[in-house]
Amino acid sequence: MTSTSIPPQIPKDKTKAKKRYLKAKKDRRKKRATQTNPSGSTIKPLPHSDEDDDADEEYSNEAEESNVTLPPQIDSNTDKHPRKRRKVEEDTAEESAAHVSPSSSREPSPAKDAQTSPALPAALPSFPLPIRPDAPSKATLALQGLDKALVEAELVDPSKLYPLKESGDDTFSGLSEKTVKRLKELGITELFAVQTSVIPFLLAESKQRSLYLPYNPPRDLCASAPTGSGKTLAYVLPIVEILSARIVTRLRALVVLPTRDLVNQVKETFEAIAKGRGLKIGTATGQHSFAHEQAQLVGDKNPNLQGGSSKVDILICTPGRLIDHLNGTPNFSLQHLRFLVIDEADRLLAQSFQDWLARVLSATRPSSTDDALPNVTAPDCDPSFELPHPDAMAPAYHHLIHGVPHIHTDLDERKESSCQKLLFSATLTRDPSKISSLNLRNPKYFVVQGATNNLPTKEDAVMDLVMEKFSMPATLTEHMLVCETSQKPLMLFFLVHQHSVSNALVFTKSAESTSRLVRLFEFFESLWAQENAGPERKQTVIRAYSSDLSASDRRTILEQFKNQEIHILVCSDLISRGIDISHVSHVVSYDAPIDMRKYVHRVGRTARAGRTGDAWTLVEEQEARYFKNMLKAADHMDAVKRMRVSEKDLTPFMPTYEKSLVKLREIYVK
Repeated sequence: MTSTSIPPQIPKDKTKAKKRYLKAKKDRRKKRATQTNPSGSTIKPLPHSDEDDDADEEYSNEAEESNVTLPPQIDSNTDKHPRKRRKVEEDTAEESAAHVSPSSSREPSPAKDAQTSPALPAALPSFPLPIRPDAPSKATLALQGLDKALVEAELVDPSKLYPLKESGDDTFSGLSEKTVKRLKELGITELFAVQTSVIPFLLAESKQRSLYLPYNPPRDLCASAPTGSGKTLAYVLPIVEILSARIVTRLRALVVLPTRDLVNQVKETFEAIAKGRGLKIGTATGQHSFAHEQAQLVGDKNPNLQGGSSKVDILICTPGRLIDHLNGTPNFSLQHLRFLVIDEADRLLAQSFQDWLARVLSATRPSSTDDALPNVTAPDCDPSFELPHPDAMAPAYHHLIHGVPHIHTDLDERKESSCQKLLFSATLTRDPSKISSLNLRNPKYFVVQGATNNLPTKEDAVMDLVMEKFSMPATLTEHMLVCETSQKPLMLFFLVHQHSVSNALVFTKSAESTSRLVRLFEFFESLWAQENAGPERKQTVIRAYSSDLSASDRRTILEQFKNQEIHILVCSDLISRGIDISHVSHVVSYDAPIDMRKYVHRVGRTARAGRTGDAWTLVEEQEARYFKNMLKAADHMDAVKRMRVSEKDLTPFMPTYEKSLVKLREIYVK
């Protein structure tokens, strides 16, 4: 090792402190030399040189120059201070262990000194670089702003069934013996999943059966269930059960539906269940003149009746006609309303109809006392004024009676409307703004999740509802056929004659497409029957059902289809919601639906109430990518099976199809 030259230093005089420090160092070395190791052998003292003294002296000088406090010195008084003695012994033991270690060396290593020397402090503190946070999941974003009651919705197993009792009142559902007997007469022996949840909720407590609940209004209800699961009967039964106790006829149940056909269907259900109960059921759809509907709904047109007048207990209507009666029918009042049912809620809430929802909700709530004061008229001001009967007004509206002073005290309990809102749909809205516009009162949500092998958890079911992953009936089989645009009619003929597609609904995109397809199919069937005549050959009957037809024509065609006099009914989306025709076994989407909601409601016309059904979708080649992405977004791609049809399969129908096109062209050319 090459030694480096050290420049000579001028020795300095030793102070008393330095002398004491050096003396203590020598004493410690002597004491360390006399200590023995655990094995009993004596440790030899290390050689001591003048270099050590010079190093100590240098250390002492540096400490003195830098104003560093030196270690406490040991003198003859150390034994008199126990703390000082213990400190000296600890220092001695540490230094002894360092000398005993075989790896220790008296010569310091420059590399080691470089490693162990403390690093100089940085000029500025270092901070970690900013990290971009992970984006929130789709589920987290979907739940933002939602009603807490929707997130905490009750999950209902779709396979749940409840058999009705043979006789007597049903304690589980709350239905009376008379209602159970009527259901048995109609062939209904069990309740479906949505009915086993909704009906007990509405009829469980006896106090909830009252017609007026101004001090304890009932909770509102929202139910989401697949098409064909029995939602209509879920609200018809409780309404009939509760309103059967009424004495005076008042408008106490209002059912709002999007189409006239649904209004007629729900009316038939009410009439069938309420037979023999004395309840009066009316409709308002615009099929009849406005004056005729007024005469059917209102009995007394006396303008002094503040409580209104009604000839019906239950009114089933469309929103547009409802607003007409609220604006132009005297004594048409909703203050006695006990039930407000919004069926197909997602569609109705998406359409304004002259802001019908806000108008209806306002008509069910009483105005404040301050708003009513300007209209108060004292009896002595007008001798001809006759005080109306108080029982004509609902309890929550008594403070509005003309001529009767209202004295409000702090002890008075607040009276609220007894109206209970019931919302039903297969695709319940998830828009927070639309849900908040309903002013729901402590709502209860029921979610009937589609049948699967492994029923998901409650959170998964609610997320499927929120993320619009719609559920389908378990007995439904779905197919997809990708073809060229010119081959779509040929594909329909192929399904009818090769796959026995009958008792079917065929959906098109417009009324014009409906009429054109029906004409082409009639030409094809006529020519096909001539070319393939046989004793057992029956011609398929097809008809159009669209908004171009009058209400009476639509009703006649629908009755013929229900009686199976018509085998195929070609229609637009007018009939895709809510219509229940029990024998429909096939649904064909001739024009592919543009969104998942339309697809759900179309295929929901079959496989209803536990029956089997098939759904066929004809997809043009340029539409295939969009249609598949739509199914993937709803996590439904695996449920739709693709069916491939070769040219060989279509060859037998080509000659007849070409002749039919020639006839159709002649009609449109003229």
